[in-house]
Amino acid sequence: MCGIVGIVGPRASAETAAAMALRLRHRGPDGEGVWSRPGVAFGHRRLAILDLTESARQPMSLGTRVLTYNGEIYNHQALRAQLDEPVESSGDTEVLLRLLLRDDIACLPRLNGMFAFATWDSASRRLLLVRDRLGIKPLYYRLLPDGIAFASELKALLLLGKPEIDRSAVRDFLFHGYVPAPKSIYQEIAKLPAAHHLTWHDGRVTIARYWSPASTIVARSAGETCELLDEALREVIPEHTLSDVPVGVFLSGGLDSALTAYYLDRPHTFTLGFERRARSELEAARSVAQHLNTRHTEMTAPAGDFVEALDVLAPVFDEPFGDSAAWSNYLVARFARREVTVALSGEGGDEVFCGYPRYWSRVGGRSNMLNRALAERLPPLSRLAQSMQRRSYVGLRGFAAALGGLTAVQVESLLSVHYGAPDYDYLWFYRQFWVEGLDPLVQLRWLDLHTALAEGLLTKVDRTSMAHSLEVRPPLLDHRFVEFMLSVDPQLLVDTRQRRGKLLVRSLMEPRLPAGHLQRPKSGFGLPVHAWLKQHPEILRDAVRRLMERGVLRRPVDGEFRRAWYLLVLDRWFKHFG
Repeated sequence: MCGIVGIVGPRASAETAAAMALRLRHRGPDGEGVWSRPGVAFGHRRLAILDLTESARQPMSLGTRVLTYNGEIYNHQALRAQLDEPVESSGDTEVLLRLLLRDDIACLPRLNGMFAFATWDSASRRLLLVRDRLGIKPLYYRLLPDGIAFASELKALLLLGKPEIDRSAVRDFLFHGYVPAPKSIYQEIAKLPAAHHLTWHDGRVTIARYWSPASTIVARSAGETCELLDEALREVIPEHTLSDVPVGVFLSGGLDSALTAYYLDRPHTFTLGFERRARSELEAARSVAQHLNTRHTEMTAPAGDFVEALDVLAPVFDEPFGDSAAWSNYLVARFARREVTVALSGEGGDEVFCGYPRYWSRVGGRSNMLNRALAERLPPLSRLAQSMQRRSYVGLRGFAAALGGLTAVQVESLLSVHYGAPDYDYLWFYRQFWVEGLDPLVQLRWLDLHTALAEGLLTKVDRTSMAHSLEVRPPLLDHRFVEFMLSVDPQLLVDTRQRRGKLLVRSLMEPRLPAGHLQRPKSGFGLPVHAWLKQHPEILRDAVRRLMERGVLRRPVDGEFRRAWYLLVLDRWFKHFG
């Protein structure tokens, strides 16, 4: 895992690329490299995972191509065997470069892994940027008046000057809890969406999707599907341990991390608990670790200073990010990095196995005249009003309310005239992936995998882990496994009467885990924000006051506001970057 940067145009130089890469040192503390020619410069920060020798040094050049690459290609050994010429290094970088030399973008469907990379062809003077299918690895780009620049994180691109804030992105952040691709918080900087490649040539930019999974359900019995699921997990999860450095597994008290550990041979597991017993999963994780005979290490985190969390996380993400569980991810990554360089996680399990409560809560099925009337008449920021708004919505609006942060009505009631926009299409991000006529469960899983997964969940995991130079791999998001799960009828996974999801996975894993483990209520890693704000109401009051003084908000809120953390995050972002 690494950090990549580059610039094409008159501003390109080895010095600029090196300075940009230095801002990503946390992504690659094991080495640095710069490649430059007139009008183009690439930089790289290395976290050595595969082939720890200098033969894997980047940027890597062969013939007319140069490559700077972030990620892992798990089937690189099989791809190596398909090449006609010998490969000098033992890692995956040279394999990828030789495939690009031979096949260009036609090689992308054969890559199994997580990646973001840039390659420059000196013969055609063409830049190619590529991001993996699920968006596990990030890639930003900035169109310049006379060229283009790219980087793994925003902070490297800000070296070229700080653009104006995109005020529509502030609206999107409050609506989603993140800034969705292709936007960033800045007007001149964009994210390359997952499963897309970008070509820059003579100032012309072309962006295209290269992977579109099918949403077709394959008719199978529950028993047959369970057997196929077991086979797929046995193949995919061990492949993700490919490494020349120590590998561990994040083990929470949930199902997804437990099954990840189950399919490995005595992995080293890591668990983070909290002083507040009600929020700690130490005992449940310890029980699983003992049952699976893993090498287990655990740590208890203090109740924590949430102000510290806000100040630390703002520069980690570079733009507003509203999931308070990011702090827990940050702490467990710091803890695990003491002993391993790579960790597997169960991220993506709730999306592919239908594990979120929204999958059994009848999205859009509770709209009635009373709900609609209350939604229109109650103060829009009250908790009851938000509940009624979500209950009254149907169709795409209802699905968006189930997935998102604030409702559009609440965002507009909060923002000042300078940031608000009454006619703004808050559904634009979801609208791209809305398919009329799909079964509601199929539709919801489709939206989850194409929207909040890459821009929310995977952004959280990448930034909080790479802040400590730890590579985190989510095997449940291997694209082959995702394609298989999309073919599984979600009716086999969800029981709306018992209000439970992951049924097939539960039946597969129940005899393999400690008795009663799967009966535990689902517990997330979000911070107890409301309890904290009741003790420290001045924190929110001061943050809102500053946002009003900046002209962002038009009104104050109280500690009962359901998404108060979003406003605290937004305030800290302005403090660091605004």
